[in-house]
Amino acid sequence: MKIGVLGAGTWGIALASLLVGNDHKITVWSALPDEIDQLEKNGTHRNLPGINLSKSIKYTKSIAEAAKGKEMILLVVPSSFIRETARKLAPYIEDEAILVTAAKGIEKGTQKTMTEVIESELSSLRPDLSYSLAALSGPTHAEEVVIGMPTSIVAACEDEEVSDRIAEVFANSCMRVYTNTDVLGVEICGAMKNIIAIAAGINSGMGLGDNSKAMLMTRGIAEITRLGLAMGCRRRTFMGLAGIGDLIVTCTSRHSRNNRCGELIGKGKSYEEASREIGMVVEGYHALEAAIELSKKYEVEMPITEAIYEIVKKGLDPTEAMYRLMTRDLKSELED
Repeated sequence: MKIGVLGAGTWGIALASLLVGNDHKITVWSALPDEIDQLEKNGTHRNLPGINLSKSIKYTKSIAEAAKGKEMILLVVPSSFIRETARKLAPYIEDEAILVTAAKGIEKGTQKTMTEVIESELSSLRPDLSYSLAALSGPTHAEEVVIGMPTSIVAACEDEEVSDRIAEVFANSCMRVYTNTDVLGVEICGAMKNIIAIAAGINSGMGLGDNSKAMLMTRGIAEITRLGLAMGCRRRTFMGLAGIGDLIVTCTSRHSRNNRCGELIGKGKSYEEASREIGMVVEGYHALEAAIELSKKYEVEMPITEAIYEIVKKGLDPTEAMYRLMTRDLKSELED
């Protein structure tokens, strides 16, 4: 299959590497010309040290070249750039193409998921275009996918035939792909778990131990599930790979930017200082305002999310935030 990959960050490159290994023809585009120059010249990615990429991957600075004639297009740019990328992409999409977003986030202001953002742009710019739209999510750190460690992911599309097709394209002995028709649930999981990962990182930075981290993770998935159910999603999605699976890896892995960011905050740094030290996009930060907006819109209690918002956006001391969480009114776990 001819596939365009929009975004040359670690995840975009890991997916390109996996797909070219599955004998697909891959063209990678980046909005950053220097990034393409470095990939073409060295065949390596600066944030994936020691990995030599296949020479079969083609790189381009032209989004038209990455999209024209492609049967599938992956959007793997940061969530804050999905709308702009979809707008640039729109003129070049072929009829019957499958569009897959691998970005995890909720758009600030509109509270739209990434598939909803793409759909809103295409319905305006290409109202007669025939295409399929899906989301790809799960516990999948690029650093492990790119070296072929066993991984599993979810291809979510309302059309089961399309999600089955995506699964066939990505699956191999190192990547097991499950399908799901609950696209909204999968995307809510992918965005919200990043916020809980910041909380888990802050916990580690404060030296509070494993018990409290497990508490934050467990109660974190509880509040994400509450929101998802209020929005009409399926409960099982939140117990699957896109939900609890992605939450576990993002809250515990050394590869997690959100977890690392939280750890630095827990050690006393501001978000701005932590973000500069990490040097890559921290998606949980960008999801915070939309998460708060959604919790208010659907009248869903999300105390951990609110605590992280207060710490990151308003400078609340993490010790005070934990005290407030621990001294909330007692309740039954069965209320969830």
